[in-house]
Amino acid sequence: MPRIHTLSEILSVISNRSSKIRSETLINTHLHFSLLFESTLRFSLSSLLSLLGFHFWVESGDLGTPPGTESETLTLIRVAAASNFHRNQPPQARKSQFVMADNRNGNGKPTEGAGAGNNPYAIDLNVFSQRLKALYSHWNEHPELWDSCEVIAIATPPQSDEIRYLKSSALQMWMVGYDVPDTIMVFMKKQIHFLGSQKKVSFFQGVKKAAKEAVGVDLVTHVKAKSDDGSALMDAVLGVIRAQPKADGHDTVVVGRIAREEPEGNLLKLWFEKLKSAIVQLGDVTNGLSDLFAVKEKEELGDVKKAAYLSSVVMQKMVTKLENVIDDEKKVTHSSLMDETEKLILEPSKVGLKLNPQNVDICYPPIFQSGGKFDLRPGAASNDECLYYDRASVILCAIGSRYHNYCSNAARTFLIDANSIQSKAYDVLLKAHAAAISELKPESKASAAYLAALSVVEKDAPELLPNLTKSTGTGIGIEFRESGLNLNAKNDRVLKAGMVFNVSLGFHNLQSGISNSKQQNFSLLLADTVVVNDDKPEVLTAKVSKAVKDVAYSFNEVEEKPVKGKGPANGTEALISKANLRSDNSEKSKEEQRRHHQAELARQKNEETARRLAGDVPGSGNNRSTAKSSADLVAYKNVNDLALKRDLMIQVDQNNEAVLLPIYGSMVPFHVATIRTVSVQAESASTNQASYIRIIFNVPGTPFSPHDTNSLKNLGSIYLKEVSFRSKDTRHINEVTQVIKNLRKRVVSRENERAERATLVTQEKLQLAGNKFKPLRLNDLWIRPVFGGRGRKIPGTLEAHANGFRYSTSRQDERVDVMYGNIKHAFFQPAENEMITLLHFHLHNHIMVGNKKTKDVQFYVEVMDVVQTLSGKRSAYDPDEIEEEQRERARKNKVNTEFRTFVSRVQDLWQQPQFEGLELEFDQPFRDLGFHGVPYKSSAYIVPTTNCLVELIENPFLVVTLAEIEIVNLERVGLGQKNFDMAIVFKDFKKDVLRIDSIPSTSLEGIKEWLDDTEIKYYESRMNLSWKPILKTITEDPQSFLDNGGWEFLNLEGTDSDSEQSQESDQGYEPSDMESESESEDDSSDSASLVESEDDDEEDSEEVSEGEEGKTWEELEREASNADKEKGNESDSEEERKRRKMKAFGKGRAPPAGGIPKRSKLRR
Repeated sequence: MPRIHTLSEILSVISNRSSKIRSETLINTHLHFSLLFESTLRFSLSSLLSLLGFHFWVESGDLGTPPGTESETLTLIRVAAASNFHRNQPPQARKSQFVMADNRNGNGKPTEGAGAGNNPYAIDLNVFSQRLKALYSHWNEHPELWDSCEVIAIATPPQSDEIRYLKSSALQMWMVGYDVPDTIMVFMKKQIHFLGSQKKVSFFQGVKKAAKEAVGVDLVTHVKAKSDDGSALMDAVLGVIRAQPKADGHDTVVVGRIAREEPEGNLLKLWFEKLKSAIVQLGDVTNGLSDLFAVKEKEELGDVKKAAYLSSVVMQKMVTKLENVIDDEKKVTHSSLMDETEKLILEPSKVGLKLNPQNVDICYPPIFQSGGKFDLRPGAASNDECLYYDRASVILCAIGSRYHNYCSNAARTFLIDANSIQSKAYDVLLKAHAAAISELKPESKASAAYLAALSVVEKDAPELLPNLTKSTGTGIGIEFRESGLNLNAKNDRVLKAGMVFNVSLGFHNLQSGISNSKQQNFSLLLADTVVVNDDKPEVLTAKVSKAVKDVAYSFNEVEEKPVKGKGPANGTEALISKANLRSDNSEKSKEEQRRHHQAELARQKNEETARRLAGDVPGSGNNRSTAKSSADLVAYKNVNDLALKRDLMIQVDQNNEAVLLPIYGSMVPFHVATIRTVSVQAESASTNQASYIRIIFNVPGTPFSPHDTNSLKNLGSIYLKEVSFRSKDTRHINEVTQVIKNLRKRVVSRENERAERATLVTQEKLQLAGNKFKPLRLNDLWIRPVFGGRGRKIPGTLEAHANGFRYSTSRQDERVDVMYGNIKHAFFQPAENEMITLLHFHLHNHIMVGNKKTKDVQFYVEVMDVVQTLSGKRSAYDPDEIEEEQRERARKNKVNTEFRTFVSRVQDLWQQPQFEGLELEFDQPFRDLGFHGVPYKSSAYIVPTTNCLVELIENPFLVVTLAEIEIVNLERVGLGQKNFDMAIVFKDFKKDVLRIDSIPSTSLEGIKEWLDDTEIKYYESRMNLSWKPILKTITEDPQSFLDNGGWEFLNLEGTDSDSEQSQESDQGYEPSDMESESESEDDSSDSASLVESEDDDEEDSEEVSEGEEGKTWEELEREASNADKEKGNESDSEEERKRRKMKAFGKGRAPPAGGIPKRSKLRR
């Protein structure tokens, strides 16, 4: 027993040696001393610290001898506040173990390895004695609830990574304040047996005396060694059980256990097997424990109230967050809201609460739901879809927090511009919820709450009865759902003061009468934590209002329909490769076999085309859907909304997207979408630097969008086409011009994105791997197309989950899900002659990557530096050069191996039965069969695969499914031609013919051999054909096409007329051999980057379009003059021009570090 010291002496010792105590702990120590004790009181040091909520352990060292005492020294070295060392881990990873659970009475809990056995004060003995008395009294007074058992055996399972609520753990936390996993406690009339490891047994050593004094029982401990399975110890305990006196009417001893908890772990499984084989009768004590926990003591109610207050404050904080998100029209996912809410709960100081974060936890991950997908269960998850808050939408929010292990819950429903159906349903739910709470009073039955809610619904909205939840909640405490206290129609349990309930009521799967999938289905939910008092129930979460005026939001704004705009023009880049196809012209036998096979393919192809056309309905062949016109553009609904401006000057109202122009002494608003261009021109210096601002509007004939009919509705009206203002305030004019341009750009981008998203096909929800398996992962990947935004691009991680891939970066809004079911083709291309290793997915339906709509998503890694040193001579025998090459080769092999391992493991995943119908398989390009060509704007190396013809390096990507090809026509094939073209006709005649131009003639034989091997019919011609009228003729009159031999009209080889036509065509064909050579030369010098920045292309194209509109003659002359200066004098020699060109482009070397620059645009 430590020596007794005065409080002042203890404070002096602790203060003098504060270097070994955390400073914040020392401050709290002084605070508690000053509030709770007089300086003249005398306590032992261990008792004092235990009472103040500190845990401590003994280490070697000396704190010094207090003044006025003997030479005895104090050996306490370290004092720490009660802490949850798992609090910085996510809730899913928190382990319910002996050193984790908080003590609900304020006692600290020892950290791992704290040696609790050395400190008998780690358990509050008063609380333990009080709870042990309550347990034995209830057991003796209500034997029917305990199944008339003589012995109670409680086995606590091992720790788990999941958040779960078990009665065995609840009993331990209720009695001693801690969850002690993987242990066995056996309660008898005269003894309590505890079986567990050495550390856990030592934890209970200090309560032996308290147990004897409280109920007269002896505590017997059984220490299980690590190498022992505990079988002998269990036999000893079972021997004592069998020796217990039997109750009247029983031949054997009745052993009560928690029947619903299945044994987990080797220790508990062995115990359960021995218990079943022993000569005892098993009973169920679940009802007894439920009734024991039902009525809360004063300290317990205090913890519940603190937890409920925390839930309420966090809910209010998140309501404000939701309002800001909706007001600013931000895109926030449900999962990100969940994460933010969880952080607020775990750090109460962020919401202004002075609760110890070490005593706080979540009951379940916070729930946010919207967009037609609702689940009213507490175990529901917040998905990764964005919060949906358009008109007639519903948002559900549910938050549960714990304090000292006692739970609370609150749930609210928020209505956005609710229609009559939604408003009525919420009104009925609100009344029913209030009626259920009003019935929670002593001596009432638990079923009365549900029947009261049911009667309200039957009276006010009987059509909603099928959608009403089957209960109005459950009891709540240490367990989130206390069994035996369900508020349903069948529970006749009598309520008592001190009970706490989670009153949760809702309607699920209601129909709003709107066809939109995100608005058609909706659910409503309300939940509160309620205490049963003697007079009236107390709603602990009433701080968060659920009144209609506080949860219903209305936005009286004119909704604009999306305007379909043009997508960004993606540039392409050239990649020079030296691989050529082999030519087999010398083998006449192979050529004859190929011709014979092609003739057979022609016959089969004509028959197949005849069958297909016979089943099709002739159409126009135009596959472009009609774009929706935009809604009427309204800047202000009425004159009163227009704020009067004191100064008559040009103003920009960005909130209403309007430009206010002073016309005849009045401010006239124009929606920014009606403005086509705006430009500024300065006068000469002699006129005091006055400037003109020129604004050109959209008028009939030049609408805001090529597919927009808004300006064509009132053709008889008079339109303002152009307006100019003169101002001496040049700075103001320039600022206004820039603001208008930025506002117009933002509006155009928003409308285009809305139009793109409106055409998307709804994807299935990504099922995260979770506990099923660890997701396959590739780190530090880049994505194409890139995400929007002007910030620095950062790499991300690709994960393979249960039903799809997820790519995400450290930014919350940069996330892409690719479902397995949406993958049409998957490609893996390791780096060989290229500088990137990539995974490419060609999809069935478009998805959004950032604000871009795409069918192709690519993830890649650069395997070597794009920078090369240009200064000095480079020797092949330079050691630095050799080391650099070896380093690049090692990195390339490492990256390729990582990708190959990932692909192999994903391929194994795709072999599972649930993916058989998808026929998913990674395809790898055959480089030996590749050839150069120009599919879009620049030369690229095109490579066949098993199922496709692809080009995956340059952007835009080329992916052609071989099974969708009807025929291939090789054009401009003839003697003396260095290049030829390939026209690919698809089976769907509504699709445009794909042209690959400027293919080297040396690749001709290899391409023909590949087409023949893949069963594709090809034709050769000496001229380029105009395919649109040809396909139109075929679709309009398929019978005439078939009667004339089908595709054989393309077989024009050997006729004189064709020869003459081909000569004329060759003369008039624009991309000639010389031109293609010059283009390839320019491409080789210009293609300095690997990946082109699409954002830069969008900005450049938009700036060009705006700048070219409304230019004056002076501006055009200046541009022409600058262009002449850039080209140089015509008198320059050819050598000088070449030297300048080489200096400017650096002979096509790689770009500098810091990012891959955009290649120069091709200009005609």
